[in-house]
Amino acid sequence: MTEAVRVLTDHALSSWELNRVEIRAAVENTPSRAIPERLGFVEEGLLRGAERVGERQLDLVVYAMLASSQLAW
Repeated sequence: MTEAVRVLTDHALSSWELNRVEIRAAVENTPSRAIPERLGFVEEGLLRGAERVGERQLDLVVYAMLASSQLAW
């Protein structure tokens, strides 16, 4: 999964010339949070109660990478 996100991020910032790629993951979802952390995304903040799953409201962590800060993979 990490490699797929790496390729898509590279394509979005290079080929599509986007300025920003954002990833959101539930606070308690450690495996999903590990992916942007491994790829050098910056944790930017917390969205409280941002997503409803069944009867639960989840807090989401926001990670982002800017084209100007993209690491050479």
